[in-house]
Amino acid sequence: MKKKTLSVMMAALLALSMTACGSSASETSASTDNASAQEESAAQEESAAPAEEETSETADAAEASDQTYTIGICQLVQHDALDAATRGFKDALTEALGDSVTFDEQNAQGDSNTCATIINSFVSNDVDLILANATAALQAAQAGTDTIPVLGTSVTEYGVALGIDDFSGTVGTNISGTSDLAPLDQQAQMLNELFPVADYPNVGLLYCSAEANSQYQVDTVQAYLEEMGYTCQLYAFSDSNDLSSVATTASSESDVIYVPTDNTAANNTELINNICQPAGVPIIAGEEGICKGCGVATLSISYYDLGVTTGKMAAKILTGESNVSEMPIEYAETFTKKYNPTIAEALGVTIPDDYVAIEE
Repeated sequence: MKKKTLSVMMAALLALSMTACGSSASETSASTDNASAQEESAAQEESAAPAEEETSETADAAEASDQTYTIGICQLVQHDALDAATRGFKDALTEALGDSVTFDEQNAQGDSNTCATIINSFVSNDVDLILANATAALQAAQAGTDTIPVLGTSVTEYGVALGIDDFSGTVGTNISGTSDLAPLDQQAQMLNELFPVADYPNVGLLYCSAEANSQYQVDTVQAYLEEMGYTCQLYAFSDSNDLSSVATTASSESDVIYVPTDNTAANNTELINNICQPAGVPIIAGEEGICKGCGVATLSISYYDLGVTTGKMAAKILTGESNVSEMPIEYAETFTKKYNPTIAEALGVTIPDDYVAIEE
């Protein structure tokens, strides 16, 4: 009986011991499983964080790509040079920003007051940037806004146009742009090369007095020519209304005429040619468009390329890459001697081999 009781008790103790061991193993296994689950969860969270960050960056990029820009273009008048500059500007900016840029393009038809009206409409519409094509348009933009970025083009000398003394090359406000200034000393040398002082001693300088940069050019060229021995006379017209009478006087008193990059002259080349060519008076022009209409030769730039440079500047401003107030005025890098075959032949002018014919 005692042996049987002892056996039962030992069996019970053995069972209890096995139960305890089983419970401990189970708990250890559960603990291990929980730790693994926690580590896996942490790993998942860590792997998810870059994905969330990447998603955020993608959203920002998408938002940036959705940015749209409205560009106001104020062009003083329609003629070859200004048209080419506007076209180059639009092509370059469209290439850089694609469909995100739209243009509000307006032409002032040669009226400075209309330039002011156009600029004021751009300001009211809160455009993102203004292209001022020609000096009068730039002056209107300067008066119209000091906050919207303004880029000028087809402007000869910014210090003169904006009334800045001792201009250093950077305006320092909301205005920058590109200059169409060709080397005026080389234009004077071209006149001397084709029309030597011994045979053509009297030079008439025909320009619009309402255009500040035209005045600047003729004053500068006059100084160069007088150093060479020419006698120079200024012939200023106020607008297209008195151009005919002034050009007639100039052609009767001059052996050769110089016409600078002048917008009023550029818009009336046929009138000038109809007066000067029959009188046998050759013209050296400040740019290709004028030369094509009434000149014999020019040392000129590509206005299309000038517009492209301006468009690239605009893209940098709009995307935040550059600050307009810190951007210096940019200038053409190359200049080409060109001539008008038709007028040169009509006047019997021999053109050197290093001149390029202007295509009709």
